[in-house]
Amino acid sequence: MMVSFFDQFASPLYLGIPLIAIAITLPWVLYPTPSSRWINNRLITVQGWLINRFTNQLMQPLNMGGHKWALLLVSLMIFLITINMLGLLPYTFTPTTQLSLNMGFAVPLWLATVIIGMRNQPTVALGHLLPEGTPIPLIPVLIIIETISLFIRPLALGVRLTANLTAGHLLIQLIATAVFVLLPMMPTVAILTATVLFLLTLLEVAVAMIQAYVFVLLLSLYLQENV
Repeated sequence: MMVSFFDQFASPLYLGIPLIAIAITLPWVLYPTPSSRWINNRLITVQGWLINRFTNQLMQPLNMGGHKWALLLVSLMIFLITINMLGLLPYTFTPTTQLSLNMGFAVPLWLATVIIGMRNQPTVALGHLLPEGTPIPLIPVLIIIETISLFIRPLALGVRLTANLTAGHLLIQLIATAVFVLLPMMPTVAILTATVLFLLTLLEVAVAMIQAYVFVLLLSLYLQENV
């Protein structure tokens, strides 16, 4: 039984071909293409309004140099939100429960922010490794600690997204299994458990959106330190 709970996180195969590529490509097909008309339909209008709000929220703390990342960060956030939401549907696969995929997003983007900081302002970038006013005996220790914390950042980004989505999916499956087991024996308890399952599903919808936003927000904060 425990093995079947974790089968949902295995990448599906068809004729030996992994289908994760289709799961990653599908979200981009679902969004309508903006038109050149002066008056668009309601879906495109709401989509444009949300994208503008996300862009303003992310780019407001950054200077003009960081605004070049607006398209990349907003596209990544919309992509992650869509994948996370689609993964809550029955009989679907959530690619963002794979640590390898999340690390594939986190490491290159984090490394790009570090390289930009080292290229544009190396003194300021290296100054983050040693807080101002540090006692001389603590300087080597703090440099080591800050260096480790710097390299842990992409790992924290990937693990946070993976762990939150994996835990939510496991809880939903466990409670859903309990509902089916309890329904013939204790219908009242099963109904109460189903209510908890419904509330948990609503919570997971919020978690799916919040985790995507936190992932991109932290990347924008790392970028803010280096531009």
